[in-house]
Parts: sequence; C-alpha cells; structure tokens
Amino acid sequence: MTENKKLKVAVIQMTSGSDKEKNLESATSLINYAIKKGAEFIALPEVFNFRGHLDEAANAAEEIPGPSTDKLSKVAKENKVWILIGSMMEIIRAESRELRAEKKNRSSQLAACSSKPYNTSVLIDPKGNIVAKYSKMHLFDIKLKGKEILESSRNQAGAKPCLTEVHGIKTALSICYDLRFPELFRDHSENGAEIICVPSSFTKVTGEAHWETLLRARAIENQCFVLAPNQAGIGSGGVKTYGHSMIIDPWGKILAEAPDTGEAVITADLDFTYLKKIRENLPCLKHRKM
Repeated sequence: MTENKKLKVAVIQMTSGSDKEKNLESATSLINYAIKKGAEFIALPEVFNFRGHLDEAANAAEEIPGPSTDKLSKVAKENKVWILIGSMMEIIRAESRELRAEKKNRSSQLAACSSKPYNTSVLIDPKGNIVAKYSKMHLFDIKLKGKEILESSRNQAGAKPCLTEVHGIKTALSICYDLRFPELFRDHSENGAEIICVPSSFTKVTGEAHWETLLRARAIENQCFVLAPNQAGIGSGGVKTYGHSMIIDPWGKILAEAPDTGEAVITADLDFTYLKKIRENLPCLKHRKM
C-alpha cells in the first residue's frame, strides 16, 4: 500500500482521425498542456494515433518501439513525466521465443492470426523508457443500431494482464471493452493495484448507458483510483464515441470529467493516504469469501 503520497494525474480526451501525423501533433500539444498544469502522469485514450476505418487499421500498425512511441518517449524524457499511450496498433515482425510460446498455448484460432496487429497500451517512464506493454484481451465484437464492429476481424487478443508501477504506485492496465469484465480488475486488486487505467474509444450508445456506471463500479469494488481517457467524435466505421473522460476516486466520486465532445485535458491530485483510509475503514477486500 502506497502511503503519504500524492500524484498529480492528467487524462487526455482526443478526437483522433485517420491522419496519423495530425493525431500525433494533437497528442503532443495536449500532453504539453497537461505538463504546464503540473501533471506527473499523463494518460492518452485508446487508438490515440490512428482511428480510421477498421480495414485500414493493419496498415497503421507499428512496431513498438517505433515512430509514435519514439516521439512520445522524447517528450517524456525532456519533461520527466510518465506517459501512458492508451493504445495503438502494434505489429510484431520478429517474434520473440517468449511470444511464440504464448501463442502456442492459445487456441489454434488465435495462433493462426499472426498477421493481425495487437491493440496495445504502452507505459513510458520519465527517462523515456518503455517500461510496460499491455495488449487488449477482450475484443469488441458487437452490433449497434445496424452498425457492426468486429475487432477480432482486425486484431489479435492479448494473452495476459499487466500490472505495473508508476512512481512506485501499482497501476493496472486495461483497454475499453475490458471494462465489462470485472474478474480482470479483481485479479489486479488482489495483486495490490491502486490505480486502474481504462483508455477507451467507448461508443456513444453504450457510453450513455454504461460508461459512468461501470467506471465507478470498478473504482468502488476494487477501492482504486480510475483514470479513463476516452475518445470523442466519430470513431471507426462511422460510430460516434462518447467523450466524458473521467478521473474517479476509490469511493466512486468523480474528481474530474471532460465534456461529451471535443479535445480536453482534465487533472486531479490522487491522495493515497485517503485511499489507505478507505481500505482501513471499509476493508471489503479482506472480507471476500471467493
């Protein structure tokens, strides 16, 4: 448990499109604005550098490290801040022995999809180093008001969770649709998570119904801070996204919220003495029977 520590965080809402260079310029500008507001840890949304038609996603994929991560690693190093790339399409051209072993343990269907990119979060430390990666495990295959989104047709699913650290604070990584699977976050809380990150491109239809409810639930049931940078505007396949990026405390209180449209930077001070007090006064994580 982190004690006697505060962390100034910024959550960035974007309206990314299909122009990668324009998206990178926008992300850099918003990050610099967050730095001026004193943020030490800055989180970008899902598919921050490219959000075009689903069929174009593979062409936008990069290796990690690569051009997009190099640009933001430089920003992190120059300003001595932590940056979470909410997600980007990752292509792995030369697979490591470890990755090949992971694939061998998956279903034959997933193992056969080696040409598809992963949807990957990247954590960069204040020295500009990539210190953690997480590939989205739960893929969004749905139909909404006549529009169909099939992430599994363009992406591979990640194989395992990722619990990392930011300034010594245990931080859980997740991406968008993962939010609907509470067992993932319970696994993280059992392993000491104090911050949960949910970078997203959450749709307007599902966002209006469930975004705030699910985010607050994950914060309350795991007694964690939640950082949820979302996209706004028109997303993949012409589907509207919800905006309303949020920072939520372990009691479920919304500390900061972005509007439903447009780019935005929201900030909050996370107080881990407060988190400790909540867990001591209401020790529900210790009361679990299953």
